[in-house]
Parts: sequence; C-alpha cells; structure tokens
Amino acid sequence: MTYIMVLDIIKQQKLELERKLTEKYIPRESKFIEPDSDLIKVIIGPRRAGKSFFTIHSLKNKFNFGYANFDDERLIKVDDYDKIISAINGVYNFPKVLFFDEIQNLKDWELFVNRLQRTGYNLFLTGSNSKLLSGELAAHLTGRHTVINIFPFSFSEIIKSKGSDLPDSVIKGLFSNYMFTGGFPEIQIKNYDAVNYLSTLIDNIVFKDIFRRYKIRSISGIEDLALFLFSNISDIYSYRTLSELSLLSSDMTVRKYLRYFEEVYLFFTVNAFSFKMKEQLKSGKKIFTIDNGFINAKSNSSSRDSGKLFENLIAVYLKELEIDKGWRIYYWRNNENYEVDFVIKDKTKITTLIQVCYDISNSKTKSREVRALLHCSREFNCDNAIVVTNDYSGEEVFEAGTKKVSIRFIPAYKFLSDNYSQRL
Repeated sequence: MTYIMVLDIIKQQKLELERKLTEKYIPRESKFIEPDSDLIKVIIGPRRAGKSFFTIHSLKNKFNFGYANFDDERLIKVDDYDKIISAINGVYNFPKVLFFDEIQNLKDWELFVNRLQRTGYNLFLTGSNSKLLSGELAAHLTGRHTVINIFPFSFSEIIKSKGSDLPDSVIKGLFSNYMFTGGFPEIQIKNYDAVNYLSTLIDNIVFKDIFRRYKIRSISGIEDLALFLFSNISDIYSYRTLSELSLLSSDMTVRKYLRYFEEVYLFFTVNAFSFKMKEQLKSGKKIFTIDNGFINAKSNSSSRDSGKLFENLIAVYLKELEIDKGWRIYYWRNNENYEVDFVIKDKTKITTLIQVCYDISNSKTKSREVRALLHCSREFNCDNAIVVTNDYSGEEVFEAGTKKVSIRFIPAYKFLSDNYSQRL
C-alpha cells in the first residue's frame, strides 16, 4: 500500500474522530492515569463499550494527539508501519501523543508500540481482547504500561447522567429498563433497538474476534455453545457437561472456546470457593455475561427469567470490583447443598457474603437464602452478610450457632447506584 493511500485513510479517520467529539458523552467512573505519564496507557474492554470515547475525552484539550483506528481492514494491510507514522505526522502535525484504536488487529503490534515508546512517544491503546493484558502485553511491555478497564455503563453511571436527587420511582424505572437492556452506550444514549443491535454485535464479536482471529474450522460449534450459555446464565457447569450439551467434540474444545469467550468479554466465570485449590478446580463453575442485554438478545428462553438477569447484574458489578480492587469473587456450596451466590475474598480472608434474591416475599425462599448465609458465615467466620433484593430493604438479626449474625437486605437499585462497594 502506498503512502498516499495510507494518508487518505488517516484523513478519513480524523473526520470520524471529529464527528465523535460532537456526540453526547457520559463521563465514566473509571480512573484515568495521568495523560502525561510515560507509561503506555492500555484501555481494554468489550467492543462498543465506550473505550474510544473515554480515551478521546480524556485527551481532548490536553494534547495534540494523532489517531489511527485498526478496526479498519485497509489499515491492517499496511506492510510498512512507518508509513502510518508518517501519515499521522502529515495529518496531525508531528504529534508526540498517539492514540491507536483496537490495536490487537495489527500484526506484531506489541513490537511496533514498544519501538514507538522507546523513541519517546506517549501512547494510548485500546483493545477488545483481554489477552492484551494476559499475554502479549505483559510479555513485551513489562513495567512500562498501565491498564484501564472499560465495561458497558454501570447503573451508577446511568443514574448520574440523569441528574441529581432523582426520586426513587424514577430510579426504579431506570433500573427495570437497565436490567433487561443492559448498559451499552448506543442503547442508553442513542436508543437503538437493544435486541437487534446486541444480537448483531455478538455475531460480529464471534466472527471477527474469535472465528477469524483463531482460524476455527467451523463457526457453528462455537455459535451453538454461545447460545447455550446465554440461555443458561448463572448456572453451574463442568467442561464435560458443556461438551455433551453443545455436541462439541471434547472437553478440551469447550475449554478452549470458553477461554476465547472470556478474552473477548462475552462471558466470564466464577469459581466455587475452597481453601484447597484442588477442590476449587474440581468443582463446577458459574457462567455470566458482561451485559444483561446480551441475554435478551441471544437467549433461547421463551420467557424472561428475572432471577437470572438479576443475579447477572450483581455478578458484573462484582466483577468490576474484582478488577478494580484486586478482590477475588467466588460462589460457595457445601455438601448439604446450601449455596451462597457470591463470596468476596480479600487477600486471605473472606470479607463479604452476598445472596441475590429477586423476590424475597415468600417465607420459604427467604428462609432458604438466610440459612445458606448462616452456614457460610459459621464456616468462614464472616459476619458481613447481604441479601440483594428487588425492593425489600431492612436489617435483621439471626442466630448462627452460638452467635448472632446481622443480615442486611438491600434493594438492587440502591446496591448498584449507591457507594456500597466501600462497605463490602
């Protein structure tokens, strides 16, 4: 590809960048590293979650920065990467700050950015594959990068975008919508049809970021597995069970596909807790997806399962806290089949037990959830117990053996919108 062709692409992308700056932007809660730091700034998260907007609005009015989007199939065909830098210099007047979007699409990108960083460029990279962090990035940029995670909008971010002092009735309405449509920006800001938009997005992620990237022979197997998982969110599974149910050839194939799903932020897993690592590895895992809208877009379920959607919302919230605070999130189940949905471990100590129950009004349901918390509380000597509910709020004291445990009942719309993370 000639330099003139590359220059034309960079010019077109600049026009797209300028158009983006005119669109509505909702500030994110993610902490941004000081822009003038000499560390490479890597912003990772799902496609269309707002990584580019977050980066652009963090840079605007601070630097003259150059921009290249490698989600453009023409640009990733460039054989000499110095042509890209020359074109950026021509369009942006020799910037020392560079923003590369979806960098993982560029062959040997890590060597390219490593060279640029050594020569004094201030680099901002976005990517939709967590392998940027776990693989290539850690191997080639050790000690010279920092990572910022951007997920779809949290409920707290949506509430803040609507103004202050909203009445509970409005917040509850926003929460109900959020539980079914999720937090992707173009759903929340542009009011795109959630099912059509997110169904297409999932198809693109599976095709572009998994099927094509990893050169899988047949796309049907991985699509069938994805559809099965979307229809069985929050269920406990084993690799063998998924292999049998999805008709894939082996446990190893399922394991590989699940790793791909996690790398591109379609799904994530929560392990069973045990202080014995062998027990953890032997136990089944719970599957969740990064956004509730994905469930409604792809689930084969004939009806909306509010309980599963409810639990998935809390799982995503806790997943973000796990990344941000370095906690570990598990579920717990004992031999008597008592189960606690989420167990938070900070370093070596279990700090919080969380049950998620959409409808706590039934006395048998409430008793079951509480009994599981009390058993878990005794086993791990943890008194910080919470039940996240749809609308019931309160605090009740229960006997757990020789001691008493106070359990907080917190409506999800408050749990997700208030700063409860400081009290977990």
